[in-house]
Amino acid sequence: MTMKANKNNRFKSLIILVILIVAIIFIRFLGLHEYISIENIELLQDLVADFGLLAPIAYILLWLLVCLLFLPGLPVTILSAFLFEPLQAIIYTSIGSTLGATLAFVVGRYAARDFVANWIKDKKQLNKIDKGVKNHGWRMLIVTRMVPLFPFNLQNYIYGLTSIKLKTYMFLSWVCMLPATIAYILTASSIYRGEGDLTQTFIYLGIAGLIFFILSLIPKWFKSKGYIQDS
Repeated sequence: MTMKANKNNRFKSLIILVILIVAIIFIRFLGLHEYISIENIELLQDLVADFGLLAPIAYILLWLLVCLLFLPGLPVTILSAFLFEPLQAIIYTSIGSTLGATLAFVVGRYAARDFVANWIKDKKQLNKIDKGVKNHGWRMLIVTRMVPLFPFNLQNYIYGLTSIKLKTYMFLSWVCMLPATIAYILTASSIYRGEGDLTQTFIYLGIAGLIFFILSLIPKWFKSKGYIQDS
C-alpha cells in the first residue's frame, strides 16, 4: 500500500472518529441518552411504532445507535416486547444487537483503532480482555458476553483490537447474547401481554426463570476452568 493510500485511510478513519465523538457529545449534551430508559419505554414505543411497516427496520437501526454511541441496551431490549410479538421481538433484538456489536467492532478495529488503543492503554481492567483473548482465544468472548464483567458497548470496541476474526466475533456474539435476550423479552412480554392469560404468563416466566438460573451458574463454571480470576 502506498504512502498516499495510507494517508487517505488515516484521513477517512479520522473523519469517522470525529463524527462518532461529536455524535456522543451531542447526545450527552442534549440529554438524549436519558431518553432511552425504562421509564420512557412508552415514549420510545410510540416513536418506533410511528414508522408503521418499517418499525422493525427502525428498531434495528436504533440498536446500531445504541452500540455505536454507548447508549443503554436493556431498555431497547425490553422495548421490543412492547412493540412486537415475542418471537418477532427476539428475532429483531437478536439481529439489531448483533449488527450493532459487529459495527462497533469494525469501527474499533479499523476507523478508531489508535484512539481505542490509547484509551485503554493504562486501564488494567480493560486490558484483561486482550490478555484473555491471548490466553483463551474465542473462549474469552464467550465469558464476557455471558458474564457481565465489562460494559456491553465498551467491549465491542475493545474486541476490535484483539486477534479475534470478524466472523467468529459476530457468530459467538449472536449465540451468547441470545439466551439473555430471550429471557428478558419473555419476562417483559409476560407482564405486558400476559394480562388475562395466566397460562401464557406462567410459561413465559418459567422459561425466562430457567434461562436466568442457568446463566447464574455460568460464572462459577468459568471460574472452575480458570477463565475468570477474582483479582
